[in-house]
Amino acid sequence: MSAYLAEFIGTMVLIMFGNGLLAGLTLNKSLSQGANWVVVTFGWGFAVMIGIYVAGAYSGAHLNPAVTIALAVGGSFPWAEVVPYIIAQIAGAFVGASIVILHYYPHFKATPQEIDTHGIFSTGPAIRNTPFNLISEIIATFAFIFGLLMIGANSFTDGLNPLILGFLVVAIGMSFGPTTGYAINPARDLGPRLAYFLLPVPNKSGSDWRYAWIPIVGPIIGGLLAIGLFNILL
Repeated sequence: MSAYLAEFIGTMVLIMFGNGLLAGLTLNKSLSQGANWVVVTFGWGFAVMIGIYVAGAYSGAHLNPAVTIALAVGGSFPWAEVVPYIIAQIAGAFVGASIVILHYYPHFKATPQEIDTHGIFSTGPAIRNTPFNLISEIIATFAFIFGLLMIGANSFTDGLNPLILGFLVVAIGMSFGPTTGYAINPARDLGPRLAYFLLPVPNKSGSDWRYAWIPIVGPIIGGLLAIGLFNILL
């Protein structure tokens, strides 16, 4: 499998599990409707873990433009590969979200428009405050990528790293996620937001495009700060 295809499939799988979780929690007549934040954080942790297991051997399993850009800035990933990786990640996220829409289609039809379903696919703030929303995404992504880099500096039993990173995502979701939904990944937000906007989702609400730049810019800044500190320390 090529690295680009691995990034596509790994990100697709991540979003299938992550957005699928949120669809089950949100949509009417789903057996898991109304489950709590602990379920959300563990579900996304497992989604990241599975995505890494799928792609890790072939592409390094970035699955996240903020990771790709940070590694390129840090000198451990070639700049020529950055744009193709990011395209594969966003496309994989789009397809993953599309699969979730197909899977839950009858439940979207059973859910009135008054229930805002765009949050299944894209993040949004608990309190809309642009500077602090941006800061929240910067902090959460800094914690994720700095943690990822530090975990990578340690030796684990073969195959254990993705599990550890999954638990890192759980911890970030519990500690830093409740303010903005912790995108920590521009592809995770932009690809599904585009799918929700473009595809014929029954009873869909708006896609909140005026907020959409925050889960893109915030994670990139957070990743750059993380790689900068990592290189200073190590």
